[in-house]
Amino acid sequence: MGRIVIAWVLWMATVTGAAAQDNTWIQVEAQPSLRQALERVQVYSQRLPNVAAFQVSSRWYGIAIGPYEEIEAEEQLDVLERRREVPFDAFLVDGSAFLRQVWPLANQAAAQVTTETPTDTLSEDLAETTTETPAPAAAAAEPTAPAVPDETPAQARASEAQLTRDEKRLLQTALQAEGFYTSTIDGLFGRGTRASMSAWQAANGFEATGVMTTAQRAALIADYNAILDGLGMARAEDLEAGIAMQLPLAELAFKTYEPPFAHYASAGDLGVRLSLISQDGNRTRFRVLYDLMQTLDDVPTNGPRSIGRDRFTITGIDATRHTTVEVRYDSGVMKGFMLVWPAGDEERLTRVLAEMRASFRALPGVLDPNAYPPTEDQRPDLLSGLDIRKAERTATGLFVDTRGVVLTAAQSVAGCERVSLAGATDATVIFSDAALGLAALMPQDDLAPIATAGFQTRVPRLGDDVAVAGFSFGGTLGAPTLTLGTLTGMQGLDGEAPVKRLDLKAEPGDVGGPVFDRSGAVLGVLLPAPSQEAQVLPPFVRYAVDTDGIRARLADAGLTIREVRGGGGVLDPVELSELAADMTVLVECW
Repeated sequence: MGRIVIAWVLWMATVTGAAAQDNTWIQVEAQPSLRQALERVQVYSQRLPNVAAFQVSSRWYGIAIGPYEEIEAEEQLDVLERRREVPFDAFLVDGSAFLRQVWPLANQAAAQVTTETPTDTLSEDLAETTTETPAPAAAAAEPTAPAVPDETPAQARASEAQLTRDEKRLLQTALQAEGFYTSTIDGLFGRGTRASMSAWQAANGFEATGVMTTAQRAALIADYNAILDGLGMARAEDLEAGIAMQLPLAELAFKTYEPPFAHYASAGDLGVRLSLISQDGNRTRFRVLYDLMQTLDDVPTNGPRSIGRDRFTITGIDATRHTTVEVRYDSGVMKGFMLVWPAGDEERLTRVLAEMRASFRALPGVLDPNAYPPTEDQRPDLLSGLDIRKAERTATGLFVDTRGVVLTAAQSVAGCERVSLAGATDATVIFSDAALGLAALMPQDDLAPIATAGFQTRVPRLGDDVAVAGFSFGGTLGAPTLTLGTLTGMQGLDGEAPVKRLDLKAEPGDVGGPVFDRSGAVLGVLLPAPSQEAQVLPPFVRYAVDTDGIRARLADAGLTIREVRGGGGVLDPVELSELAADMTVLVECW
């Protein structure tokens, strides 16, 4: 952490330094549009010194006089009120609410140096001892006057000619954001750009010349940037991760390094979070990173995503979050970011992402996993400090053919928006038979199971040893668990068929798993625990759909099963576990 260099130190110093100055302004008006503000500020400036206009919110503009020391400002306000130069409700402010100055601009201020009334004129009025005659009521109404252009058309063209190509692109971008420009952002002012400038001028009450003055350009950019106010957009450099870019620093605070991530927690009201991504590797690892990022809880499943040779992007959107992941690959190095933004704030997010993308720079170095020792908070459902998305529920499935068709319990996939197999591929439900309790799944991507189930054709004996294989702990162990039990009935307690009754202790994650005899032949598929609403059964009473029921239902769906005699040699638990691992799969309901 010692090498991290963050630009918000300079940004905070600027903010706190400004706040420390004892500057006081007399705010006289607030106008809801730039045009109205420019009209009024020029009326005031014709008779008063030190008049300025500032943007005070996304759409409001304040007219103020100053700045002064606080005592001087109180005296000046008293004089102005007695002379009826300002409205009776004018008040003092410290300027902290002023977002940016829109009048006068630097070139205007320089031009006015020789024409403005000296700044101490009002102070001299304080020495007057004569009592002024109050102006008649009609005089209290302030005069109206047409807006005075800040530049002539020739001056506007001359100042425009000084703009760089990037500044011209920025103007086109701002016009596009305001809905006036729809063509290419190229920094060339052709007919389309001129038409959009004219439309903006007309919409804001200016003469539609098609050439924007300096003040008009400043006002357009001020409106464009207003949406970023309060975010503290500034350049940040993380030398450990080797990444530099513009970031909303007022909303973020560095948290920790957990390679390949540098985590930044929320520091504001929006709840924004950021993880910089920095690691080395080949393109295979690049693809693995792309797949892993989509398993994170912070990356909702809804949203576009794509991967190319040197870049991948992932967008995840749900009711609360809009997550953006972008990673670039260059010469064995992967660098990028994951930004988690609150849902419903897409306009600001779009601007922030544009700033981040345009400013992104890869610096030397990547995060070294060996430089950061692991912490105690290590779990299978964490990826370097980030939660891996958890399924709503998990169950077990059984491969029944070489195409990867999976048999499971119908209840395991009921009501799921999405079903996945082994966390690797989504699956389509071929059928779901609630009466029988079975469902069949077809993987959307090719799966090649190591083994498929061999269903027993002989009739087993009551009291035979059986075992159910299932993902008892939701895939935490990475392989199915084998639970031993006994065959206690050829039907259900009420004569239900085709089921077998078992005596074994199973977990919810085992549901849908194969029930084996001691030779490794499959006797059936485990069903959910019986309902306890009407009567309370012993805890180890379980049911399995037997081979006859499975064969008939799959035949109706155009599927066949592999049959074996069963009951031959006896497998030890280790061999049976290995066989189960080859033919079972984790089923996840999302």
